Amino acid sequence: MTSGEERYQEFAPPPALAPFVRVIWTYAAPDTSPTIQRIAPDGCPELVFDLGAPYAEQGEDGAFHLQPPALFAGQMTCPLAMKPTGPIELVSVRFEPDGARDFLGRPLVEATDRRLDMVERLIGFDPPPGDPTGQAEAFVAWLTRQKQQGDWTIDPIVRAEIDEAAAERPAPPRSSGAQRALQRRFADRVGVSPRLLRSIFRFRRVFDHAAQPDGEAQGWLEAGLEAGYFDQPQMARDFRRFLGCTATEWAREQHALARAIASQTYKPSGPHPA
Repeated sequence: MTSGEERYQEFAPPPALAPFVRVIWTYAAPDTSPTIQRIAPDGCPELVFDLGAPYAEQGEDGAFHLQPPALFAGQMTCPLAMKPTGPIELVSVRFEPDGARDFLGRPLVEATDRRLDMVERLIGFDPPPGDPTGQAEAFVAWLTRQKQQGDWTIDPIVRAEIDEAAAERPAPPRSSGAQRALQRRFADRVGVSPRLLRSIFRFRRVFDHAAQPDGEAQGWLEAGLEAGYFDQPQMARDFRRFLGCTATEWAREQHALARAIASQTYKPSGPHPA
């Protein structure tokens, strides 16, 4: 980047990609301080291309390891901590929760809590540095070609359940056999169970409410209650489960990319082509 200023921008996908892609976003920052960023799950897989210095991700051994410059991030169900190693410039495709199955070409459960190396697949992809609009357009063109070469579809039963969860509507009653079948479809096309996806959506709503103009004054407890938690201990368990810290610790420590990602919101997708 050349401006020396932090920037974050979102771009809506074209209609042909909208059933599969939630948003395309770009982020850049000159800050090279090795501040740990805790990334909150949001129920959506992502394809990330790094034009800047790579991020380092904390592994199970506690050490930080460099991420590949192009990666597919599946559903998150456990804490993810990473830190920059130099100037940052990213362009990313945020898929719908069930929108990446045919792009990836394998069950989404195989990518849950994993970052898959996509360097070979994105050979030749060359978004222009310092140009957010050009970067988004480059990804749209590349994804459009990928879609044309494949057979991308949406499972209407899975999508309907996702939209019910996003709208905070209860799941319809199902027989045990129907519920097991839905679980299998979710493992294939989403990567987590319907129940866990609802928990992730509820956790994300905490950030949505906290981001409102009066959210900071209300505090995390009020945001959690509005998001659907019964009490503070229940919300605290999910902060530990998904972020590995308390709400207060996250608010004190996180900035930059972590806050930009936390500001993104999943909403029901509405009608889609069959």
